[in-house]
Amino acid sequence: MNQTNAVPIRPLESQTKRPPTKWTKHLWGYLFLLPAVAIFFTFLWMPIGKGVIFSFYHIDFVKGDTFVGWDNYNRIFNDPDVWTSVKNTLYYMSLGVLIGFWVPILFAISISEMRRFQGFARIAAYLPYVVPVVVLYGLWRWLYDPVGPINAVTTRLGFDSVAFLTDTAWSMISLVVMETWQSFGSALLIYLAAILSIPRDWYEAAEIDGAGVWKRIRYITLPAIKNQIILLFLLQLIATSQGFQSQMAMLDGGPNNATLTYALLVVKYAFRQQDYGSASALGVMMFLVLGLLAVLQYRMSNKKEA
Repeated sequence: MNQTNAVPIRPLESQTKRPPTKWTKHLWGYLFLLPAVAIFFTFLWMPIGKGVIFSFYHIDFVKGDTFVGWDNYNRIFNDPDVWTSVKNTLYYMSLGVLIGFWVPILFAISISEMRRFQGFARIAAYLPYVVPVVVLYGLWRWLYDPVGPINAVTTRLGFDSVAFLTDTAWSMISLVVMETWQSFGSALLIYLAAILSIPRDWYEAAEIDGAGVWKRIRYITLPAIKNQIILLFLLQLIATSQGFQSQMAMLDGGPNNATLTYALLVVKYAFRQQDYGSASALGVMMFLVLGLLAVLQYRMSNKKEA
């Protein structure tokens, strides 16, 4: 019997069936994303849009809103407290970089070089991050007190007592030191994870070639975590540009407006002066600056992935 190699004929429906489009192929995925997108739009982008609109109005919950055009922007640009807050915010950001930015890097490198008690050191460095802010502020008020532990030690060493919270020269520095102690643990874990992902063969080869600790750090560790350093630097700039919590809770912008940051001024405009239009104008200006920093961070993140 002869064997035939006839090709079976497909039904007409299968021949004319069109391939699924991108939308139909991922339809269920888009449906699952829809609630998150709706919440994101409702609680983030809608308030941002309303803030832009309110910046052109005088907000009055009794008599109704009145369109004032650019008057709110003229007011904030002519307010000397605004420029004081901008200067203080830039000073606060600079102190955060000079004092606090390098602390987690140094601790991460030190812990990675430890041969013993490395796990204990990680936990001890991260513990301040979980301290509640109420406890944190009470603790550091006691430490900074004129008769507190820090001044007790400095006076015993022969130095004068320092008014950390009431001296305009020391108030912002004191807040940055406090926040560095409390928050450096989270950045430390990121740096430590990046350092521990470096192949150990590199360090072994460097040791065989006679490289000491400092040369290994300079030529292996720091170049390997360069991308993490850049990204966390940008994130710190964004975070410190919005700082107001410790300034408000500890000193309320004092002494003599020495710790009055931009974000704290927005809060005072809105909830103390009840000038929501000018507060919205301040928020719009901050949104534009932070948007530029966010774009820069996004570009750096894409460059890292590439």
